[in-house]
Amino acid sequence: MDRPLTPRAFRCRCGRPVFFRNTQCLACQTPLGYDPVRRALLPLEPVAGEPGAWRAVAVGRRRPGARGYRRCSHFDGPGGCNWLVEAGDAHAGTPPLCRSCRLTRTLPDLSVPENGRYWQRISSAQRRLVSTLLGLGLPVKSRMREDPANGLAFDLLRAPPGGPAVVTGHADGVITLDVEEADDAIRERRRSELHEPYRTLLGHLRHETGHYYWMRLVDGGSGNRWIEPFRAVFGDEREDYAAALQRHYQQGAPADWPQRHVSAYASSHPWEDWAETWAHYLHLRDTLDTARSFGVDGETVELDYERFALDTLGELAGPDRAQAEAFLGLVNGWMELTGVLNELSRSMGLHDFYPFVLSRPALRKLYLVHQVIGAPVAG
Repeated sequence: MDRPLTPRAFRCRCGRPVFFRNTQCLACQTPLGYDPVRRALLPLEPVAGEPGAWRAVAVGRRRPGARGYRRCSHFDGPGGCNWLVEAGDAHAGTPPLCRSCRLTRTLPDLSVPENGRYWQRISSAQRRLVSTLLGLGLPVKSRMREDPANGLAFDLLRAPPGGPAVVTGHADGVITLDVEEADDAIRERRRSELHEPYRTLLGHLRHETGHYYWMRLVDGGSGNRWIEPFRAVFGDEREDYAAALQRHYQQGAPADWPQRHVSAYASSHPWEDWAETWAHYLHLRDTLDTARSFGVDGETVELDYERFALDTLGELAGPDRAQAEAFLGLVNGWMELTGVLNELSRSMGLHDFYPFVLSRPALRKLYLVHQVIGAPVAG
């Protein structure tokens, strides 16, 4: 079983299991904090004589941590952030913000009670997203504090009563999210109205970061080495975007979209195809990381699916056979795992855990995303 890039299973000093979102061990009340650099949830103890300073607790043969930490300043607020800030982090600011929270440029009006609840849910999804991006080695820098030219920012907005609707989307490194998507009833109604099999906060964030990383890594990155492979697989992004979306909303997706795309919306324009495929890739990687963290792997599942073979990738496979085979192992394990997870969901009377079917063209698109993410990134 491959080791997860971003582990999700942790243990406290007392040996009990603790989880990614925890701030305290329920068994022994030890404070906990997540170090995004070490990708670990750490049991903590205060540093004597330094108010607000923490260090990792000695566990077993592991000595007390030499690194000093501060809590993210959103720890005590509605955001409920459990991430840590390393002492000496020049970009944390005052009060200090962690690697995830410093990406948020605009918050909704927190004097409105439900906005605090919405922010908590969005913040939790955002931390999950950012931990995966960091685990994949992608550049994750704040537009406000670290990289004004190329950094990332989140604006969490809510339309005022009677005002214009907030449109979730991405523009030049700024991701806007309608915070009402954090209301389960509103989000489910929109999911049903738009005939979507899947709609979550985490899915929104993954999709919109797909647009951001297309801008960073494909359109403007690596000397544009990826733009022609992108057009060969996804299509020509120079097609009129506004006209393509208008056509999609008026006419719907073509009948054969499942044979070419991961979702109906992906058929609207090459940019949306990339963003949907990018989100799909992050779904796959994080879910597999979580399963492997707990000793579960698709390779051990007793299902006899037809496995994707090397020739499925066509010329995209190129000379790097090892990379292609590793990717296919990842996807084949994913298909077997989700087959079982779908059955578990059905046994609870719920929607399928994974309501998608991967076609061969969609698989090749996923592989291009895999290649782009695996390539060296400047900055």
